[in-house]
Amino acid sequence: MKTLLPFIGSLLLLSSCVKNNPAPVWLSVSEWQLESNGLGSPEGELTENLSDAWVYVDNQFVGIFEVPFKIPLLVNGSNKSVRIYPTIKNNGISATKKIYPFLEPFEVFADLVQNDTLHLDPTTRYYQQVDFTIWDFESADSGIEESPSSSAALVMVSDPSIIQPFNGGQFARVVLDETNSNWIASTNFEHVLPKGGAEVYLEVDYHTEADVVTGVLAIDGTEVTQNPNVQFNGQDPDSVTVEWKKIYIDMTTIVSGSPTADFFRNSFEAILPSGKTQAIINIDNIKVVHF
Repeated sequence: MKTLLPFIGSLLLLSSCVKNNPAPVWLSVSEWQLESNGLGSPEGELTENLSDAWVYVDNQFVGIFEVPFKIPLLVNGSNKSVRIYPTIKNNGISATKKIYPFLEPFEVFADLVQNDTLHLDPTTRYYQQVDFTIWDFESADSGIEESPSSSAALVMVSDPSIIQPFNGGQFARVVLDETNSNWIASTNFEHVLPKGGAEVYLEVDYHTEADVVTGVLAIDGTEVTQNPNVQFNGQDPDSVTVEWKKIYIDMTTIVSGSPTADFFRNSFEAILPSGKTQAIINIDNIKVVHF
């Protein structure tokens, strides 16, 4: 009998909680849609990997949820604010979800009725004040230059087997093999980037069979400091279908941690994976983004 008492007590507590809680309002949110800000498309191709939503109701934080989702709200009433923020996996890491600072939140004012469901199809766009530098590989100059120690080189291609609408006419490709086993390169544009903790990001669309390490070159006069940053991982074509992905890479700490640097470049390094005779790296829509 003694062993049954805690179990019976738990059932009574659960029953009491169900009876005392009001019927919820259900909030159903679909995946994000990224729209143009209407300024002649300075933002380039509108690719996104907005994996989550940061949710507020009546200015009260509700939680962070992977889209699409459906959750109960214990708030009801007329003309309630429901505001959700575009959320990324910072540096591609699931455990570090973050509101992406360059995109507008989505907000509606709605009547929240118990036992009813509010369906939202959230849209967002870049703030008009955002500054972009973009490499989309649509012109004759790729904007990428190899290091003298790089054995592989980037070329621009239009491969009908993997091209997507966001690739425009072409994208960039590096082929690593046993002869050309490493790729070391950087953008050839020298950015003047904001410091003092101002947020700076690198966006990249990638479809790769080899790991690629990104970095930031801090240039102070003739001195160049190499700052390895975030790796985006290759997919093994022998075990999975290689897919296009997008990553948001935080450059803020490196840029603000280089107070004497006059300019910055973005770097990329890759080597042929062990046990492979070939690995293909495809990248597109490289963007440096900041206010």
